[in-house]
Amino acid sequence: MSNEEENKKAMSDEERLALCQKLDQELDEFINSLERKRYTEGWPEDRWEEEMNKHPFFMKDTPTTGELSPLAEGLANLKYDPEENTPLELATNYKDDGNFNFKHKNYRLAILGYTEGIKVRCNDAEINASLYNNRAAAHWHLKNYRSALFDSEKALSFNPTYTKARVRAAKAAFEIANYDSCLEHCQRILEENKDDKEITDLINTAKKKKLIQQRDQRKKEKQDAKINEQRQQVLKAIIERGIRIVNCEDEDDIDLSKLEPSLPGAHDSIVHIEDGILKWPVLFLYPEYQMTDFVKACPENVPLLNQLEQLFPAPWDEKNKYSVDRVNVYYEGYDKMPHIVNPGDKLGDVLKSKYFELKAGTPAFFVLPRGSRIESRFLETYL
Repeated sequence: MSNEEENKKAMSDEERLALCQKLDQELDEFINSLERKRYTEGWPEDRWEEEMNKHPFFMKDTPTTGELSPLAEGLANLKYDPEENTPLELATNYKDDGNFNFKHKNYRLAILGYTEGIKVRCNDAEINASLYNNRAAAHWHLKNYRSALFDSEKALSFNPTYTKARVRAAKAAFEIANYDSCLEHCQRILEENKDDKEITDLINTAKKKKLIQQRDQRKKEKQDAKINEQRQQVLKAIIERGIRIVNCEDEDDIDLSKLEPSLPGAHDSIVHIEDGILKWPVLFLYPEYQMTDFVKACPENVPLLNQLEQLFPAPWDEKNKYSVDRVNVYYEGYDKMPHIVNPGDKLGDVLKSKYFELKAGTPAFFVLPRGSRIESRFLETYL
């Protein structure tokens, strides 16, 4: 028998086992001899979602830098390229984007997506109805009820049988107190489903709210009419008394807007009439101390100095220089000169005097100690 024939002789089981053990040992020795390195190319277990979101195919949010990777930007351009997509495909893509953001409660971004889809002006009524309805839903979650109503009704213009849109239109109309529109949409819904309890309840509530609204409107109209009548009485009284008002050339120029006090916090102290008597807001100025007093309602039939009696003694007048019998009162006339007020003159008489001119609806008077240096200085400023 030749050597070749001996090599082809079948191995025994013991020899085969020994050979396998030898090969395993050699493989272990080879692996152990390799340099041990940590694999760093994979995604860490604790941040795999974060890393996945960075990949163009899996990202859910736009990068904080506002920049997309070239691959992601290319995919986006392909998705929204009007040359690569039909109007229907474009509108659908924008709708899908809106739905994605809506699902993640990014309602403002969802509105942007639906709006872009609407701008495509696709001729498909179904996709347009869906875009408007979905945008209405996003507006609803943001409590933009007026916009929700508008979009819901636009959706119905494309699909009058769109029940979701009509239900939302009814609810949005209710939220903005447009009860007529709410009731109209509810009635249309009940024509298709007369057993809809939610809509039936909404109808009953809307009817009650409408009655209250009508009652409040009547009260407001009555109150407005009363206020308007009072305003006309005030204007008539001012014209009859011949009171000069700044920037008013004649009677036709006079209106209450020119009689509103300009002082902070005094907007509710406008001149008014009670039992035929005009009551004016009045401002007293004390140049010596740079102080003021504001009286909300001085009757025109009371001497001006009577009002000062209620203001003196003043807490800031430590030297007791200010009393009715020790002060002079002046107003600045339309001739830009100071005019002294006689102690017994009523407020109404002062307002009707030759040189008096009413500014900002508030008569203003300067109060100074009689014969004092501060009075002299005050008068010298007009020389």
